[in-house]
Amino acid sequence: MVRIRRALVSVSRKDDVVSFARGLRALDIEILSTGGTFQLLKEHGVTAALIEKEIDFPEILDGRVKTLHPKIHGAILALRDKKSHTDELARLNIMPIDLVCVNLYPFEEKSSGGTLPLSDMLEEIDIGGVCLLRAAAKNYRHVAVISGISQYEPVLDELRENNGCLSKETLGQLAVKALGETSRYDRFISAYLDRALSKEKQTQQMAGYFPDAVQLQFMRERQLRYGENPHQAAALYREADGAGPIGIFAARKLHGKELSYNNILDLESAYTIAYEFDEPAAVVIKHGNPCGAALGAEIEGAFQDALEGDSLSAFGGIVGINRTCDIGLAERMLDAGFLECIIAPQFTQKALTLLTTKKNLRLLELAPGAAGKSETYHLKKITGGLLIQEKDSVFAGELSECTVATTKAPTGDDMKALAFAWRIARFVRSNAIVIADGLKTIGIGAGQMSRVDAVRIAAEKAGGRAQGAVLASDAFFPMPDNIEVCADAGIRSIIQPGGSIKDQEVIEACNKAGIAMVFTGRRHFRH
Repeated sequence: MVRIRRALVSVSRKDDVVSFARGLRALDIEILSTGGTFQLLKEHGVTAALIEKEIDFPEILDGRVKTLHPKIHGAILALRDKKSHTDELARLNIMPIDLVCVNLYPFEEKSSGGTLPLSDMLEEIDIGGVCLLRAAAKNYRHVAVISGISQYEPVLDELRENNGCLSKETLGQLAVKALGETSRYDRFISAYLDRALSKEKQTQQMAGYFPDAVQLQFMRERQLRYGENPHQAAALYREADGAGPIGIFAARKLHGKELSYNNILDLESAYTIAYEFDEPAAVVIKHGNPCGAALGAEIEGAFQDALEGDSLSAFGGIVGINRTCDIGLAERMLDAGFLECIIAPQFTQKALTLLTTKKNLRLLELAPGAAGKSETYHLKKITGGLLIQEKDSVFAGELSECTVATTKAPTGDDMKALAFAWRIARFVRSNAIVIADGLKTIGIGAGQMSRVDAVRIAAEKAGGRAQGAVLASDAFFPMPDNIEVCADAGIRSIIQPGGSIKDQEVIEACNKAGIAMVFTGRRHFRH
C-alpha cells in the first residue's frame, strides 16, 4: 500500500473537482494547484497551495508554462525506495508529490465544430498536463495518477477504506489508463494537424486524402457472450478517439437480454437504413441484409409494408424505425411474431409496457443525431493490414441526372420508386437486386455470386407482386439474360449503373420487352 500525503490537482474540466478536493482534504491530504483550479477551490473554501508560490516561479508565456519545473517533476519522479533520490529531495528542499490529478485541455471538443483557426487550436494542445501524467505513470509504484473525472469517487472510496492509502494494483491500473489517455490525445492531435496542414494536398488528389500512417485505438466497452457462433469469444470496443458516444454506443437499451455480436451488426444496419430517410421509414434486417424496407405516410403503415416485403424471412429479425414507437405500432410488432430487437428514436410508455411483456425482446432508443452520419471512412481489417475507404453514399445527382438508356422512359411515379429501391440497394450485400412496388420492397436478392441468380431470387420473393414493379441493381448487368428474367417477372422499370461491355445488348433486350431503364453511372457494391 502507498500512503497519499500530498496531491497535485490541476484540471481543465472542473466538473466534480471541488468535491474530490474536499474528499482529499478530509483525509488530511495536502493539495497543490495551478491558477484556475486553485481559484475555484479557494472560492469553495477548499484549502490549497498555489504551485507558483511553492516553486517560487510564476506562470509565464500566458500560462503556456506552469508546472514544467524541476521542483514539480522531481517531487513526482523521485523513487521513494532509493536513498540517493530521497537524499537529493531533502537537499533541494523538495517535498514528494504522491498523487497527480490532471485532465487535459479539451482539444477534441474545441476541434469538433471545425470553426476555430489553426492558431487557436494550437493553444489547445496541452503540454504540462501530458508531462505530469506521464511522469506520475512512470513512477506508478509510488505515485497515483488520476486522468479522468470518473476515477475521483473510486479513488476516494479506496483512500477512505485504507486510511489514506492506495493499493499497488490500483496504482498500476491508474497508470495504464493515464498512458492510454496521453496516447489517445496525441493521436487525435496528430490526425487533426495532418488534416489541417494537408488541405492543399487534398485538393490535388482525386479520391481524397489518406495519411501515410494510421494509428487507431479502441477501448473495450464490454465482453460479449460470444461472437458470430457460440465457440467464438468476442468483445465490443469503442473508438477511443471519438469526441463522444455515437451509433450503437449512444443507444440506450430499455429492455431485454444483453446484445449479442450478431445483434450489434444487425442493429447497425437497421438504424442506418431507417435513419437514411426523412419520411417515416421502417426496415427489417436478417443477417446484415434488409429483407423488407418501406416508407409511408405514417410509421405503422411503413412497418407493415416492410414486414410484408418478406414476412417469412422477417421471423427473428431486427427492426429499425425512424419515428416514435407508439402503442398502435407496438401491437402490430407483437402480432408480427418473433422479433429479436427493435431500435427507434423513442418509445411511448404504453408501447414500452406492452413490448416489455416479451422477456427476451431487446428494445433500444437512439436519437437520430447520434446515429453516426458524421462517419466519413469505412475500415476493414485484413490479415496483416487494414483497408480504408471513403464511406459509400448516394448523392443527389445520381438520381436527378440519370440517363434514360431505353426507348421507353420511366413515369414520374416509377422514378420515385426507382430512387427508393436504389437507395436500399446500397445496403444489400452484392450482388444486390431490389424489387420495389412504390416505396416498399417486395423482393430482395442478396449476396449471390451470379447477378442473374440474385434477380431470380428477388423475383421469386416478389412473386405475382412483381407485375408492374421496379428493380434496382447495385452494379451493371453483364448479360441480357437478367432482362429476360425481369421481363418474365413483369418488371416495368430498371435502375442500374451501366458500364458493361454488353450495355447495348441489355438495352435492346429492355426495348424488346418494353421495360424502361435508366443508368446512374455509379456503382454501389457492398462486400
